[in-house]
Amino acid sequence: MRVTVFGGTGPTGLLLINQALAEDHEVTAYARTPSKLPTHERLTAVQGQLDDAAAITEAVRGSDAVLSTLGPTTKKADAPPLVTGYRHIVAAMHEHGVERLVALGTPSIPDPSDSKEFKVGLTATAVKKFVPDAYNAIVTIGDIVRESGLKWTIVRIPWLSNGPKTTSINVRKVGDKGGLRLSRANAAAYFLQQLTDSSQIGRAPFITDK
Repeated sequence: MRVTVFGGTGPTGLLLINQALAEDHEVTAYARTPSKLPTHERLTAVQGQLDDAAAITEAVRGSDAVLSTLGPTTKKADAPPLVTGYRHIVAAMHEHGVERLVALGTPSIPDPSDSKEFKVGLTATAVKKFVPDAYNAIVTIGDIVRESGLKWTIVRIPWLSNGPKTTSINVRKVGDKGGLRLSRANAAAYFLQQLTDSSQIGRAPFITDK
């Protein structure tokens, strides 16, 4: 399968690319700095910023799915380009008939299936109060993905660690029993699972290690 990866130079994105290549996928990675990407015969790099609609369109062309680990940081300047980038990604997917979109999210993106989970709610409240630009960006991205008309999944994650890939991942709702940690390796593995698993289309699962 040919997949386009956005956010591939971050820690989780690099694991996603490496796992995808290990599973024999053809990967196109969109990156501001392609030199941060690994070198591989089945990896094609497309250089560009998130406001470059033409470059994003070129990166999406010919792919079977788009996997995006893009997400806001605590830097205020990061938020607007992310929102713009997601709008361009969705437009490019429609232009080229690419239907499957798997996007990174957090529990700050609400879901109707959620119930109360104190620590998760406390974290979301803290982000909203202390990093409002990041909070608003992730919520807006959630709306863009949900309203895209694509076969989307929003993979909501907790705090990420550099732990190992494990044999199982707890796919749950906010409020269900589970931990609040997720290894980046497990996050990458779950993204790749969505290429062949249609059960989470139109859903926003919350995934944790345990």
